[in-house]
Amino acid sequence: MPAVIVDGLRKHYGPVRAVDGVSFTVAEGEVLALLGPNGAGKTTTVEILEGHRGRDGGTVSVLGLDPATGGRAYRERIGIVLQEAGFEEEFTVAELVRLYAGFYPHPRDPGEVIEQVGLADKAGARVRTLSGGQKRRLDLALGLVGRPELLFLDEPTTGFDPSARHRAWELIEGLRALGTTILLTTHYMDEAQHLADRVAVLRAGRLVAIGAPDALGGDGRGSVLSFRLPEGTAPADLPALTGEIKAYGEAVDVRTRQAARDMHTLTGWALERGAELTSLTLSQPSLEDVYLDLVEDPGPSAEAGREPAAVGERFKASSGTGREPAVGDESAPRRSS
Repeated sequence: MPAVIVDGLRKHYGPVRAVDGVSFTVAEGEVLALLGPNGAGKTTTVEILEGHRGRDGGTVSVLGLDPATGGRAYRERIGIVLQEAGFEEEFTVAELVRLYAGFYPHPRDPGEVIEQVGLADKAGARVRTLSGGQKRRLDLALGLVGRPELLFLDEPTTGFDPSARHRAWELIEGLRALGTTILLTTHYMDEAQHLADRVAVLRAGRLVAIGAPDALGGDGRGSVLSFRLPEGTAPADLPALTGEIKAYGEAVDVRTRQAARDMHTLTGWALERGAELTSLTLSQPSLEDVYLDLVEDPGPSAEAGREPAAVGERFKASSGTGREPAVGDESAPRRSS
């Protein structure tokens, strides 16, 4: 049985559909990254799964329990690392971690957890003296000390320097190796690529795509031909290609499902003109490319209520010059504990 089952989840605030019929599962021991711009419904979805917010429709099962009615038995089995948490700042790090350990029936050793998150040299320091990055590590320690079967991680490495960020990644990978199920929200595409077994993308309250990071960013979505226009030419001078042409000044990208054909057409066109296509490369779209594509365009799954896009389903190839609308970004408050 999956660790998490979400079926037709809905949450409305007046006319606003914050979560609109979302369905997905998370297998035991899996790391699922929930992605989407601020306002997409990630926070509401996660808070419903945590048991901190009610739902208006759909069914939810987490570790075999309904978070809305699971009570203490449910809370003892999960760990939560908030994007922003409130601490009693006069406690030392060790005192606070020991206090949280006392809330759980089978906690991990507080000293071991403090060392694991890289705060051993700050164990006796008062919380108010910690830097922002050190407080994020303390957040992580408090989420881990209860030995959770399922860990919710909300932007876990915000404020971390690159070294601390990679140590946090190693810690999360270690938890997965121990069989901990993890639901992760992040705005860092490299973090999702590195840590997640699968990623789920939300837009305007709907799930628009779900799949493995590499597959979502590659197979079925075509390739990208990139080059610089020869001197004296414009995008309108290019030959007819099967892919979608996007020009950024002299730089051109062609998103195509027929890379060999378009490469042949393009190089033949350049040879006829005696021109060079400088910086010519062929690559797969990155996860970030795919993510931006998904959140900028509602697509048929959002507009017609279809199933979320399977890997590669939403790539559309068409000739002509495309425009890229800006991604909206709005703040979503989080609760404190």
